[in-house]
Amino acid sequence: MSETIPLLDIRDLTVEFATRRGTVRAVQHIDISLAKGETLAIVGESGSGKSVTSYAVMRILDRAGRIAEGTVTFSGIDVSTMSEREMRNLRGREISMIFQNPRAALNPIRKVGHQIEDVLMQHAQAGSQDKTDKAIAILEQVRIARPQERYHAYPFELSGGMCQRVVIALALACRPQLLIADEPTTGLDVTTQKTVMDLIVELTRERAMSTILITHDLGLAAAYCDRVVVMEKGNVVETAASGSIFKAPAHAYTKRLMRATPRPGVALSDLLPEGETLPSAPKPKTNGAAEPRPSNREPLLVVDNLVKEYPRKGATPSLAKLFKRNGHAAAPELATFRAVDGISFTVHRGESVGLVGESGCGKSTTSTTVMRLIDVSSGSITFDGEDIGAIPAKSFARLPLRKRIQMVFQDPTDSLNPRFTAARAIADPILQLGDIKGSAAVRARCEELARQVGLPVELLDRFPHQLSGGQKARVGIARAIALNPDLVILDEPTAALDVSVQAVVLNLLQVLKEQLGMSYLFVSHDLHVVRLLCDRVIVMKAGSIVEEGSTEQVMSAPQADYTRELLAAVPHPPV
Repeated sequence: MSETIPLLDIRDLTVEFATRRGTVRAVQHIDISLAKGETLAIVGESGSGKSVTSYAVMRILDRAGRIAEGTVTFSGIDVSTMSEREMRNLRGREISMIFQNPRAALNPIRKVGHQIEDVLMQHAQAGSQDKTDKAIAILEQVRIARPQERYHAYPFELSGGMCQRVVIALALACRPQLLIADEPTTGLDVTTQKTVMDLIVELTRERAMSTILITHDLGLAAAYCDRVVVMEKGNVVETAASGSIFKAPAHAYTKRLMRATPRPGVALSDLLPEGETLPSAPKPKTNGAAEPRPSNREPLLVVDNLVKEYPRKGATPSLAKLFKRNGHAAAPELATFRAVDGISFTVHRGESVGLVGESGCGKSTTSTTVMRLIDVSSGSITFDGEDIGAIPAKSFARLPLRKRIQMVFQDPTDSLNPRFTAARAIADPILQLGDIKGSAAVRARCEELARQVGLPVELLDRFPHQLSGGQKARVGIARAIALNPDLVILDEPTAALDVSVQAVVLNLLQVLKEQLGMSYLFVSHDLHVVRLLCDRVIVMKAGSIVEEGSTEQVMSAPQADYTRELLAAVPHPPV
């Protein structure tokens, strides 16, 4: 019986990049094959070579990169030797790709419908007469609501989930044989993630396509893929069926990834890689914080009937007049959008409270309102007995209370000024609101904070682009605790990190909380992470709280249907 010819066959592939410090091998002598109709996961952490491998298949390496050795054969054709003109015909028509950041992959100044038409016209799949109808039909296939309306939308007018659907529509427009999905759900909430992955699987099966899923989420790989390839530092270290590789991983690196993945039945300390130690710097005594604040049940933050409204797009004061002129009551619900709808909750001293829900549920609006970055529409925010909700956001920025409420932002790269060194970024709140005077004293405090968060002091003079994701996350945490705050708001602080880095950062946050007696308001869509770090959980949907309780109670016996839907949507490796 003859052996089946794979659709994609990568043999002895080596990819090199020319850098100022010499040649770097990002991928080294790897072998990967993909059968027709198969779904293959390539997993590994940042720098493992998984995305570079996909770019080599697509022949979209940047100018400094090249295929140094090996072959990439697609449907019997060696694409590694094809001309760029031949590759342009192949890309989109036979091999297509969903890129990691959907907004970055879309042209911000062209309507999404026109971008789909561009792909169809490029590969002669539509003419000037039928391109619009075909573009709308493709939007319907990816389950976008009101496709005729979305055809005319710009990317900035769509949610992250909708932008991801548009990118899927672009990738599948010409019905390719091979789809490469590069981290297609990063940054999406669990229900949107499940919807997007279910859609990809359904469409690829309908069209008998093959799929490569590039991800660092082992749960996603286990739930949706037939086989898994594990990459580390440019090498393939293990390949096996998804079920067997997660139940009995053979390679030490695969075991390390499994260990660091949050899942039911493990504690926060269990996620740490073997041999990893957390910093045990002495408790800070700067700025009068001689001892950590004690943990007790005294309320620190009390949010009561909080409402935040925004004007709807195109809403003007004349809208109400129009309704009155026609004999109707002014319809305020048409003029405003209520992002947060009368919610109430409490955070006690020394407590971690998780705020979870889908994108658009109001959790980020709630956190930025509590942070006093935006004004309250109605209701109250009481912090340590003082109604800070009544203070305008612009005025609050310079008040002494600002020192006591700090924030760790979602993207560790975007939250740092690219022109500031790590030391300058950490020093920023000290210089703005702190009591430390003199450059030497400020530097000493920055070094103290660096040691406290486990950031090597020698990295303090580096700029953000010279730091890894985990190092940038530590800079953000050091900056947030620089003024010894009582409350730290954590907005998806580990969403963009690899699982092993995430494990270290989460344990670091727990250690710092215990050392300094801080309270956390932890905003996240990752329910496994919330379970590990938080004492209580608040579940939000459409601006309202649908469930609240202890983490154990909400996670093990949820009362609301919506909470059960969230928990059911979380993928995790077999245990």
